[in-house]
Amino acid sequence: MSEERLQRNQLVIDEFRAAGGVVGGDFAGLPLLLLTTTGARSGESRTMPMAYLRDGERLVVFAANGGRENRPGWYYNLLADPSARVEVGTEAYGVTAVETDGAERERLWELQLKHTPFLADLQEWAGRRVPVMALTRTDGAA
Repeated sequence: MSEERLQRNQLVIDEFRAAGGVVGGDFAGLPLLLLTTTGARSGESRTMPMAYLRDGERLVVFAANGGRENRPGWYYNLLADPSARVEVGTEAYGVTAVETDGAERERLWELQLKHTPFLADLQEWAGRRVPVMALTRTDGAA
């Protein structure tokens, strides 16, 4: 990831944490979470802001990577180690990630398109199917 993108992400992360999960700019009005994964190669913690969909008690994220050809690093991190941490609003907790497929993936994809129709454009620009990851809380609280 470029230094410029890292700096921009850090500004969003700082704003999110300072304002209880509310940010402006590109994420204004979208449900936003912070996902912290363990780097598949580096072993270091990596935190990324991203839009999400709530599906019952699960949180669902989409590995669109802004329409780039490659999948985002956090996706590969979750494949290597599905244990992660999320921050939603002022709450932080552990999750386990599972990549969805088949009818479940299509249902979640269609639900998200109702809220963010531009996601379909990102998939087209990328020239690949966008992975849909479901995050389930691991500490038992709701």
